[in-house]
Amino acid sequence: MIATMKAWFATRPVARPWRWLFGACGLLALYQVHLDDHLYHALKSAWRQEALAPAGMALDTYQVRVEARPVAQVQDNLSGLAFDEDRDQLWAVVNNPETLLALSRDGHVLGQYPLSGFIDVEGVAYLGDDLLVVLEERGQAMHILPVPTSPGPIHRHQSRSLTLALGEGDNAGFEGVDYDRAGDRLFVVKEKAPMKLYEIRGLKASLSGALDIEVIDRASWLDDQLPVSDLSSVHYDASSGHLALLSDESQIIVELDGEGRMVSSRPLWSGFAGLERGVPQAEGMTFDERGDLYLVSEPNLFYVFSRQ
Repeated sequence: MIATMKAWFATRPVARPWRWLFGACGLLALYQVHLDDHLYHALKSAWRQEALAPAGMALDTYQVRVEARPVAQVQDNLSGLAFDEDRDQLWAVVNNPETLLALSRDGHVLGQYPLSGFIDVEGVAYLGDDLLVVLEERGQAMHILPVPTSPGPIHRHQSRSLTLALGEGDNAGFEGVDYDRAGDRLFVVKEKAPMKLYEIRGLKASLSGALDIEVIDRASWLDDQLPVSDLSSVHYDASSGHLALLSDESQIIVELDGEGRMVSSRPLWSGFAGLERGVPQAEGMTFDERGDLYLVSEPNLFYVFSRQ
């Protein structure tokens, strides 16, 4: 863009100063539009939110309370996150070496459980009834396992699993998962190439033998109007029936209503939500029963946001 501007000026005859000033301002404005794609999407999102103005999660009201706190005992690869109201704690996963972590609400490690035989674990969700689901990215598999009650490894062969294997099993596969308990619906996001959102109905009911699983592709909800280039996590909000989608590359959380329409967003850039620095690589998020937002970022950073 800058080289094009220089070439244009090199071919123009000498003009009056006001003409130079007018032309320079015009080109600068065009350049700024191309440069600040983030700002463009933020303004567009704000306009759409004001126009729709439904009840929902109101992501735009969230402000950071705990910023970039390193999680002790984790060196790298901190990934998915889930809230467990039965134990008043969080669950997280590390994808290398594959490990399940129990975390307090302020990000302190309460327990570590090696995931023996699991490969490239990226997401985790709490299903209730003392059950967890962990997500393997490349294998596109969802493993149901009981909440650990004692120290020691959790073995893959002891879990019950559902494998979708849709497309190629690469490093842009399944990234995030969450669960709607009232509707027995599991939501799973694929990172990119292409981005995907799947709704899986009847998974928990099938554990008791009533095999009736339905997989719905919600790709139509991820249209060109959504200001994200990838997906790294998903959260289902039971109070509104809405979904929150997290994008690592675009550094933003967006809220979709039950019809897939975007109704709010929360940029995670420097200067937004009270952040001193932008969230570098947001990999997992969850909300608790009070509506507080918890977020983890590689390599080992922990964040908490609250509504203002």
